[in-house]
Amino acid sequence: MKLIDDILRKPLWMNMLIGFGITICLLVIFFFSLGWITGNGETGKVPAVIGLDVAAAEKNLIAAGFDVEFQDSIYVDTLARNAVLRQTPEADEIVKKGRTVYLTINRVVAPQVDMPNLVGFSLKSAETYLKVLGLRLGSIQIVPDQNKNVVIDQLVNGQPIAPGSKIPSGTLIHFLVGDGGASAGIPMPDLVGLTYDQAKAQLMSFGLNLGVVSVNGSIGDSASAFVFDQSPTVYSSELDSLGMPIQNMIFKGATINLVLDKVAPVKAIRDSIQQ
Repeated sequence: MKLIDDILRKPLWMNMLIGFGITICLLVIFFFSLGWITGNGETGKVPAVIGLDVAAAEKNLIAAGFDVEFQDSIYVDTLARNAVLRQTPEADEIVKKGRTVYLTINRVVAPQVDMPNLVGFSLKSAETYLKVLGLRLGSIQIVPDQNKNVVIDQLVNGQPIAPGSKIPSGTLIHFLVGDGGASAGIPMPDLVGLTYDQAKAQLMSFGLNLGVVSVNGSIGDSASAFVFDQSPTVYSSELDSLGMPIQNMIFKGATINLVLDKVAPVKAIRDSIQQ
């Protein structure tokens, strides 16, 4: 009661001044103790845990004073299963102790994807498609086909794989790719009876090479000479079902040898030579 009487005897302005001072003191004490109360004054550097096994990463973070939460899991076939792929906050950031560090980890089991039908795609387009689906490009085998750099077949472990088949993400897909006819045989051209210059021009147009050139007797000017014989010959010694000789096949880049003569061969003679 005496304290109340003393307060009432004092002027109002003095009581207001005392109350204001007490309020200021309490606010100062509160703000200075806030860091101690909430732990805001304690900070630490976030450890680097990317690439670590999830158990080791969690242990390191907790030991450094941080909470851990697993935010997401994705699959990367080139990294270890259960390894940390991302962390937030990032490594070496200075943050408040007790803050939650969110982790993204690599899945243990690869997700299944549907094998697309890439037959008929260009090799570049097929490779891009594989990346989008999380599949990997394996070996590329060039095979005879008129379509160059086009997928002829798709394989997994050496066996053709049907479109729509379920396969793990990261699977190696091997391709058979067309060579554009580069390795396909062409019919043997008939050069007998052509002039030497005509024969050379035809060989060049077929992508064939001129080999050994020999002559019957003596020839003054080879440009005016005729092809009397060629090796390999146009026809093989085998006959088809109609009894006709089978035309030989030859590959681009092959070599043709010629025999020249100053006189053009007679048709009958040429036919007898080919057969």
